[in-house]
Parts: sequence; C-alpha cells; structure tokens
Amino acid sequence: MSKKVAVVEDEAELASLIEYNLNRGGFQTRIFTGADGTFRDLETFQPDLIVLDVMLPGQDGFELCRRIRQGGKLARTPVIFLTARSDEVDRVLGLEIGGDDYITKPFSPRELVARIKAHLRRSDTESEPRQTHLTMGPFRIDVAARRVFQSKTTPPATAPADVEIELTSTEFKLLEFFLNHPGRAWSREELLREVWGEQHFVTPRTVDVHIRRLREQIESKPDEPAFLVTVRGFGYRFEAQ
Repeated sequence: MSKKVAVVEDEAELASLIEYNLNRGGFQTRIFTGADGTFRDLETFQPDLIVLDVMLPGQDGFELCRRIRQGGKLARTPVIFLTARSDEVDRVLGLEIGGDDYITKPFSPRELVARIKAHLRRSDTESEPRQTHLTMGPFRIDVAARRVFQSKTTPPATAPADVEIELTSTEFKLLEFFLNHPGRAWSREELLREVWGEQHFVTPRTVDVHIRRLREQIESKPDEPAFLVTVRGFGYRFEAQ
C-alpha cells in the first residue's frame, strides 16, 4: 500500500507541483490549504508524513505543528516544514516545536521527494524493532508500541510511578539510541550518522536542537541535565544513574 502524504500549502500552483511529483514518486497525496478545520481533516486522513508550509491563512504552520505535537493521533507523525522563511531563527524554531526537517523555498522537487522517502524509510525501520522492551535507569521503552515511560514522583504521591513521555519520532529514536549506549560520549557527527543515518542534509545544529527538546521532556531541570549531559567541545553522553 502506498504511503499517505499530507501537504499543507495554500499556494495552489505550488501545491499542484508538489502533488504531481509526490504522485509520480508513488505516494497517495492530499492537499490541505491550512484554513480552519485543517487539523481535524489531517486527523481524519491519518497521513504517514506531513509537509507543512509556515505562512498559512489563519494560524501559521508553527502553531499547527505545536497542535500536532500536543498529543493524539498525529503526535508522532513526521513533519517536514517547507517555507520561504530561511533565517536560522526560523529553522531552529521549526525544529524546537517538533518539526523533523526544514526545507526552504525555492526548493528542488526531487530533493523534497528524497527527504520524504528517507523519513518514511526510517519510520519503517523503527516499526520493526529487534527487541520489544528496553529499560535503563528510570526509563522504560516499549519499542514495538513506540512508547516511553519514566519513573517519577509526582505530588501528592510519595512513591515513584511510571509516567508516559510523549516524544516525536526523532526524539524517540535519539533516546532509544542513548539508552542502548549509556556512559559513552558521542560527537554530533557520530549521532548524525547513527540516528539520522542516510539523511545527510541535516546538520550538527540539528542535533543540538533535538537534544534540547529531549531534555525538556525527560529532565526535571533541562538547564542542569542529570541524564543527557554535555561533553564540552565534543558532544553528549547519557548517564544511566
């Protein structure tokens, strides 16, 4: 069965160009204009990946991405931003709020299709885990279900209990990798190779952004991390404690 790709783009001519190239690539494509009701329509369509413009009528793409990542049916769906906003601050913001990739206009349709295929191949690989459960320190991962639990003490309770952590596909893969390799320091380049794999278009800066997002999910004090620590001048290390 062909993969379903949702394209949220209000420029009709550009949307048609993207749809044509994705259909040629073997995808089932549906165009959404970004108007009111787009989020509900996306939940109904249940795409395998979302291509999202930033400048949309009504709420912008960043706000729509935030809503997608808040939970529900689309929370773990890969999101690729496709936008004319090329400033680094916009790129970083797009990744920080849950985007998996960021492409600026003008763009190559062939590159867009290649990136979509890379993300979907990675999702397919992740859906065929070698082990079903992984436990390290306070973390427990149900690999088959793509769920993460962390043992925490939440007031008014006095004993720790497992709390589910909502992670994007990339955050999940990054945490899974660290849990499988505790105590070792990894450079940004090594993490790009091991976690992002064939997606050579991502940069070391991407690693920093995703590390920051992951810390916000698993650390009680993200600015003073206890688990995902910085190795100055090199990269990052996971401390199992």
